[in-house]
Amino acid sequence: MTDDQMVTRAFIRALENHDVLGMKQIPKGDLHNHGSMGGSLSILEALTGIRLKKAYRKFNNIVEMQQWITNHIYPMFGGKWGYETRTKAAFLQAKQDGISVIKMSIDMSSINMYENSVQKLVDAIENIHISTAPDIQLIPEIGIDRGSPISTSIFMVEKFLESDFFKSIDLYGDELSQPISRFKDIYKEAKDRGLLLNAHVGEFGDAESVREAVEILKLDHVQHGIAAAYSKDVMKWLARNNIQLNICPASNVMLNRVSDYHVHPIRLLYDNGIRVTINTDDVLVFGKGVSEEYFTSHDAGLFTPMELDEIRRSSLLT
Repeated sequence: MTDDQMVTRAFIRALENHDVLGMKQIPKGDLHNHGSMGGSLSILEALTGIRLKKAYRKFNNIVEMQQWITNHIYPMFGGKWGYETRTKAAFLQAKQDGISVIKMSIDMSSINMYENSVQKLVDAIENIHISTAPDIQLIPEIGIDRGSPISTSIFMVEKFLESDFFKSIDLYGDELSQPISRFKDIYKEAKDRGLLLNAHVGEFGDAESVREAVEILKLDHVQHGIAAAYSKDVMKWLARNNIQLNICPASNVMLNRVSDYHVHPIRLLYDNGIRVTINTDDVLVFGKGVSEEYFTSHDAGLFTPMELDEIRRSSLLT
């Protein structure tokens, strides 16, 4: 039996026995993680002794979620210290959950806490990574707010691209704030520099917005993309072009994009030949690590253990 076969057997056994500790020993990827929001409340409390309020209900939209963060997280964990503490919690979360590869988005506005210096921000992230979870493969990602003025985004991305630190780029926020075509030149520059190209689409937008984003920005991965499930044609197109969807079920449920796990469109996307992965998005808000997402997806009857192992293995191939 090969090492990979042994890991698969251990994964399936942990899943079927609901062995949480066993599951957390299995290598997994988290390819949709928003950095400073990636650690659990319990880890933050353990680090600081500060008790935090759990999100107790679904949000109707991103604005409501951001308001909850503003009201409950930033007062306790704002500023540079708060940012670095939350980022440390994200690495600890990943380490405790058996994450081998993490694609971590770092919002460009974070440099405001570092004298507008990309290098000082990079140094801080690198120091936290090395001191907390050096064995995890980090794929640092430039995070762009789609709602920011395009001139500001162009200027800021140029500054971030000067660093050799970043290996990926992502666009997130309000999908309806401005046409995705405005980011075409930014993504062309990122592609020319060898970065992995991602964007949040099809979370609040429609199926065609997913295909449009992939075509215009030449995306490698789509973050969410669940709206593609409403178009057979778009699903066929994504499968044919081998576009991966990095999906976060807990996020989709908590943001009212899906009513519950039992009807999550990830199953339909998978059945239509699209490569999918299961990820966390914002553990601090949505409360589930990758291991918990696998258990919940299995318990809801979305996937068999062998299918979930296939998804797990896909998350390790970046």
